[in-house]
Amino acid sequence: MKYGLFTYAENKRFFNVGDNIQSLAAKQFIPQVDEFINREELADYKGDDIKVIMNGWFTHNTTNWVPSEPIDPLFVSFHMNNTAAPNMLSEKGIAYLKKHEPIGCRDKFTAKILQEKGIDAYFSGCLTLTLDTYKVDDSERTDDIYIVDPLYNYPRSEKVFYDLKRTIKSVLDGKVFKLGKKAKHLRNFISDDLLESATFINQEPKANTYSDEEKFAMAEDLLHKYAKAKLVITSRIHCALPCLAMGTPVIFINSFDSFVDSCRFDGILELFNHITVDSKTGDFKANFDLQGKITKDTMVTNLGLHHKLAEPLKEKCRNFIATK
Repeated sequence: MKYGLFTYAENKRFFNVGDNIQSLAAKQFIPQVDEFINREELADYKGDDIKVIMNGWFTHNTTNWVPSEPIDPLFVSFHMNNTAAPNMLSEKGIAYLKKHEPIGCRDKFTAKILQEKGIDAYFSGCLTLTLDTYKVDDSERTDDIYIVDPLYNYPRSEKVFYDLKRTIKSVLDGKVFKLGKKAKHLRNFISDDLLESATFINQEPKANTYSDEEKFAMAEDLLHKYAKAKLVITSRIHCALPCLAMGTPVIFINSFDSFVDSCRFDGILELFNHITVDSKTGDFKANFDLQGKITKDTMVTNLGLHHKLAEPLKEKCRNFIATK
């Protein structure tokens, strides 16, 4: 039997290293990678029979769904975005998912919309919760504090000034005038001293710059950094979830105000110490005991709720690979 691993189509401007982190989570369970398969081209695969763990966000290319017959899929940590669902849940799409049920869903939103179509689906959580293989001994933990794509949904200069067309659009829709809002709102709950001393990380680099090998190396490097961190503050679930797996103290910043974003968090947000931010006013509320602002000395203990999801995920993947 052969084994496949997802790669991802880039958009014209940026790519998401979090996708590659999700692939690394799947890679742990397969004996070897025989084929890299682009998530957006699953219907076009014409090679030998191949097992593929189907975790992650689906999908940009909804017209190219469903996967071809040689692909033997394991559906765990599957997210069907609300924008993609109408096309993916065609008669053909429903029949395909029913053929491979039960469908393990990354979030409760996905489980619900599949169940409404008569598909046997359940909330599995995200496969990145199994990345404890990257965990290090506490003696290796550093004093590094990483702030990773905080308030990710806010306008930022890399996107506003990407090209002339984007700049003009950003002026017309007012985004260019909101560039200072992110820094202002961060100062509401993170101390100036920490904002100056922490290391900021961007998990969405420029597209058409790196090979797939370089992207996976970038994802590996980030996991090793997060594994040794004193604290991670992020609005990226594929930074926060691996941190839970690796035992790294993490605070998730939720400022998302559109359903296309928030639907991804149903069942996941409760796993974190998190701060919810009103993107209009900057008002915030923490679900943990935050005295004032987050500082260099802020200590949080992860809730430990992810274990009830991670262990069944591991067993499911191991059984799938062990079955010929």
